[in-house]
Amino acid sequence: MAASLDGVITAGHEKCNAGATDSGHDFAPLAAGLGARLGHGCHGWGTARRGIVSAMATGERIAVLKSNPVFAGLPAKEIEALAGAAREDTYRARDYVFMEGDPARWICVVTSGRVKIVRHSRTGKDVVLDLLGPGGIFGGVAVIEKRPYPAAAQAVEATTVLKIPAEALTAASERHPDIIKEMALLIGRRLREAHDSVKSLSVDPVEARLAATLLRLAERDGARTRAGLALPFHLTRQSLADMTGTTVETAIRGVSRWLKAGLVIDEGGRLVIVDKTALAEIAAGEPED
Repeated sequence: MAASLDGVITAGHEKCNAGATDSGHDFAPLAAGLGARLGHGCHGWGTARRGIVSAMATGERIAVLKSNPVFAGLPAKEIEALAGAAREDTYRARDYVFMEGDPARWICVVTSGRVKIVRHSRTGKDVVLDLLGPGGIFGGVAVIEKRPYPAAAQAVEATTVLKIPAEALTAASERHPDIIKEMALLIGRRLREAHDSVKSLSVDPVEARLAATLLRLAERDGARTRAGLALPFHLTRQSLADMTGTTVETAIRGVSRWLKAGLVIDEGGRLVIVDKTALAEIAAGEPED
C-alpha cells in the first residue's frame, strides 16, 4: 500500500454504477471522472464536463497554485505560466479523473469537491488510500517519474480539478528543483500515514481502525463547530469500510454504536465528533466504559 500511495503522491452511466455506494446509509455520494473516455461507461468512465460550471479565470488559477505548498515558492511568472497551461475539468459523482494504469498526463489539484485515491484489487474490492479535498494534490510523482498512475482517482461528489500538463510540470521542475523537494515532503507525510494504516490493519481491532480513520479525516479536514469537530463532506460507510479494510456492515454497526452513545452526531449527513477523547480511546484500543 505504501508504494502505491507514493506513486500517486498520496499521487458513468447510472445503470452501470448502481449499488456502488452505500445507498441509504450515506454520509455522502461518491464521485470523480476522466474526460475523454467515451464508450467505457460501464466502468464508470465518464467524460470530463468542462461546461458544468464556469471556467476559472487565470487569476483564480494563479491563486490556487500560490496557496499550494508545492508551487508557493515559485516566481510569479512561473506560476502564471503554469496557470496559463492548466485546464479546469468538472466531474460528477463516480466519474474518474484517471484510472489505474493510465499514462500520467496531468498533475491535479482539487479546487472544489472531493477525490478518493483508490486501488482495485484482483478480487474486485476497492482499497481507498486517501480522500482529498480542496487544495489536495495528486498524480505528481507519476508525472515526474514518467510512469503510469499506480492508482485511480475518483470524485466523491461534484468536483472541480485543476490539471497541469505533464510537460509543463516537468519543465518547471527542471528550472526550479524546489518543486521536487516539496513533493518529497508531501510524499513523506503520506507514507507515514500509509505506514500507520498498514500497521493498524495488522494489529488493531476493526472498531479501533474505524475510529482512527474518522479522527484522522476530521483532524486534517474538519472544522470546529458548536457541536464539535465536523467533517466538511459526506462520508459513506462504504468509504469508511474501504479505508479500514472491513465490510460496510461492520462500518455501519460501528458508527451506529457511536451515534447511540453520543460520541458522534449526524448533521445533515455529515458526521460531527462530539466526544473526541472517547473516540481517541477507541482508536487506541481501549474499551468503552
